[in-house]
Amino acid sequence: MDPQQVKQALGAGLLSFPVTHFDSEGRFNRSSYMEHVGWLSNFGATTLFAAGGTGELFSLLPDEIPEIVAAAKEASEGKTSIVSGCGYGTELAVSIARNAEKAGADGILLLPHYLIDAPQEGLFEHVRAVCHSVGIGVMVYNRDNSVLTPETLARLCEVCPNLIGFKDGTGDIGLVRRITATLGDRLTYLGGMPTAELFAEAYLAAGFTTYSSAVFNFVPGLAVEFYKALRSGHRATCERILRDFFYPFMEIRNRRKGYAVAAIKAGVRLQGFDAGPVRAPLSDLTKAEEEMLETLIGSYKR
Repeated sequence: MDPQQVKQALGAGLLSFPVTHFDSEGRFNRSSYMEHVGWLSNFGATTLFAAGGTGELFSLLPDEIPEIVAAAKEASEGKTSIVSGCGYGTELAVSIARNAEKAGADGILLLPHYLIDAPQEGLFEHVRAVCHSVGIGVMVYNRDNSVLTPETLARLCEVCPNLIGFKDGTGDIGLVRRITATLGDRLTYLGGMPTAELFAEAYLAAGFTTYSSAVFNFVPGLAVEFYKALRSGHRATCERILRDFFYPFMEIRNRRKGYAVAAIKAGVRLQGFDAGPVRAPLSDLTKAEEEMLETLIGSYKR
């Protein structure tokens, strides 16, 4: 897919990040991962992000990422575009992006660089280097220590034709509204707050057409139902699902740092996929917490 095709796919529907499956030895479990991605591909997500944040990019070896991308491409059978996670310092990010492109990725999601804060000029050079290193589309993920101003983003759009998407995880509605007002349809805008459904209405009003749903990993039908209700203006349906599923899920997720990923992986295991544990520095849910999640899934399994 060329960058404009990926841009269109990003804005056409719900998005998600499959968890990365590991075996009992902590290695990538290709067969289980492909089974899971194949299952998810039947629920209408327009793009899946392989080795993204929910896919534990931060704990993967760079050499594992192309293998995960290739497995996602094969498992999706062309039903959905596959975007690869990418991050760290500039040289490493460029290497990851190039290898992901060779593995068949349709696009790159550039997550925040590692550890240190950087000035806007440094962020500009970082994003530009990644964009210029590949021919596929690139999306930037605004959060933590990598927050682009509207002015920097506009400069990048001028020199990077394959910069096609902007994902926000800051929760700063004032900032993102400035960006959507400044750049219009030059980019596709993606909501990226943890448990994005909790913020979806606010982001929709700010000019964002879609978001990435983590819970799509284990309750894809429910995630799609919420997305369709949101886009069609069925507010009562959205409020019911928020009240009965997402707020109880948030209570489990908020019990410990890192559960925004670990709780999703637990949900995938509870749906019968051998996703394995999370890698350190994350930790898995306790048995009692998994039982709480199992009860919640049982109430809204679809």
